[in-house]
Amino acid sequence: MFDIFRRDGDPALDADRGFDDENKSRRGYLREYIQWLKPFRWAIAGVLALGFGAAMLSLALPRATMHIIDVILPAGDGRTLHMLGGGLLALIVIQQIFDLSRNWRTAKLNARIVFRLRQRLYEHLLHLPLHKLSDMKTGGITSRLSGDVDALSGMVQLAILTPGVAIVKVGVTIGILFWINWRMSVAALLVLPAIVTLNLVYIRRIRPIYRSMRRDRGEIDGRVVETFGGIRVVRAFSRETTEALRYAVRHHLVMRKDLLAQFLQFVVWSGWGFLIPLAALIIIWFGGALYLKGQATIGGIVAFQLYLAMLLAPVSMIVRSYSQLQRALAAMERIFDLLRQPLDKPDSTNAADAPRQVEMLEFERVSFAYNAEQPVLRDFSLKTPGGSTVALVGPSGSGKTTVTNLAARFYDPDEGRIRLNGVDLRDIKLKNYRRMLGLVQQDVFLFDGTVAENISYGRPGASPEQIEDAARRANAHEFIIGFTEGYETLVGERGVRLSGGQAQRVNIARAILADPRILILDEATSNLDSESEQLIQASMKDLLADRTTFIIAHRLSTIINADLIVVLVDGRIVETGAHDELLEAEGMYQAMVRRQHEGMIGDNAKVKMQNAE
Repeated sequence: MFDIFRRDGDPALDADRGFDDENKSRRGYLREYIQWLKPFRWAIAGVLALGFGAAMLSLALPRATMHIIDVILPAGDGRTLHMLGGGLLALIVIQQIFDLSRNWRTAKLNARIVFRLRQRLYEHLLHLPLHKLSDMKTGGITSRLSGDVDALSGMVQLAILTPGVAIVKVGVTIGILFWINWRMSVAALLVLPAIVTLNLVYIRRIRPIYRSMRRDRGEIDGRVVETFGGIRVVRAFSRETTEALRYAVRHHLVMRKDLLAQFLQFVVWSGWGFLIPLAALIIIWFGGALYLKGQATIGGIVAFQLYLAMLLAPVSMIVRSYSQLQRALAAMERIFDLLRQPLDKPDSTNAADAPRQVEMLEFERVSFAYNAEQPVLRDFSLKTPGGSTVALVGPSGSGKTTVTNLAARFYDPDEGRIRLNGVDLRDIKLKNYRRMLGLVQQDVFLFDGTVAENISYGRPGASPEQIEDAARRANAHEFIIGFTEGYETLVGERGVRLSGGQAQRVNIARAILADPRILILDEATSNLDSESEQLIQASMKDLLADRTTFIIAHRLSTIINADLIVVLVDGRIVETGAHDELLEAEGMYQAMVRRQHEGMIGDNAKVKMQNAE
């Protein structure tokens, strides 16, 4: 029957596969979650106490009803009837006060737990290795921070509060039922084990489905972010229909899984819909027979009916909580799997603070690969004296950006080491070291805020005068004051309201204001026109002074004044030297300069011919 919902070969829908291992894993997650709830233990205990109090108060009404029917009414004692009625009314009011307080405290407790969990998860994500974040994609990250955390918001209530109160209430109610009439109790409770077993069997199938749905939705969210992030590419290649179809197919699969889970839940609830009237029928039928034999009273039968309804309600709550808990457990697994991921380059126990000045940054026989099959750097050695400017040139894929990524310690070498003033970077506190860095990349990233906020991102306490000075030195001040709002102009997501050259100059101003000891310029001026590039080069002379700088540039005219030019091919150094030295060597660098010079002459000739026409 379920085959119409099933995707062939999807192990997530096979609830019986490896169930023992799954139970062990589940218990591990629950233990971890309970350990994580320790700071909230007193709040949880308070809510449980209110729940127990309300449950005990609710048990008084059926017992009082039995006494009224069997004792007070036959005796015609109106005074006692009114006194007992008033007392029961007071109990009902107190019970509602308990319930109101419990519900409010539960809401506050859930809000605090969700806030702490989301904040903890966000902080953990910020410090995960870059390759792990790349594997998760933006949509997957968003899915965990929003959907998974929201799904886990009622976990305390589903796993602790509701079952805890319900179990106590069930135990007390069963005791009262046997005290009233053990024969009716045995008859009424015979149906419970079979129904509960049926519920648990079906519910066991639901949790893997929800886990699979959460994974699928994360993948869908990731694709949506990619699609709209590259919407120009999508439209340029007329892929709108294809992307819409892909989205529909994936969502259709999630819909089918959701329908299967809902169908199983409906089966569970139908069992309860059958149980309640069946139990009522048994009490009326069997209780009536006992009454005719003188083994039961009318008040006892009525009280028994009320208590039985009160028994079925908490049992139903337990089973339904367990059913709804499957969604939360699936989300909990994804969240705690992520929180178990090791952080990016944790500091060693003996890690030292970063030095204030750079005397020497040295690559010592460094080898590195993003994956084992494709090494990027091989036996790379380079000494960079403090305050010097090193230019990295070479064909695409030669390892230039990888060198700067290692210098920024986004990654650590697979072999060899990188030393700062003779100390391995892995023995320096990462946060301290990163404060020494400034980075300007070809792929400009600006936050959705004002121009001033983006410039001061690396130095949040900067004054307006310092922000303006950095903008002037990056040749950005003139176009910024041309905006109606000036430095308070909103740049839009990823700086979409600025041109490529304007966004890059804001990016450079951000690096200038941060005043780093080690500066990395990765194609920093590639998006600028020649005039803006020349102005920035002139204004950055004082910025580069006494600062260790790595420059990656395809325009060789921008690195003529570098102290050292390093030519890379396939992750190896093939030439080093100053510009004039490398030209005289007549090696690869000279060939690169010649080809670029010839290309510029050809471009200029084309422009002249177009102007003449």
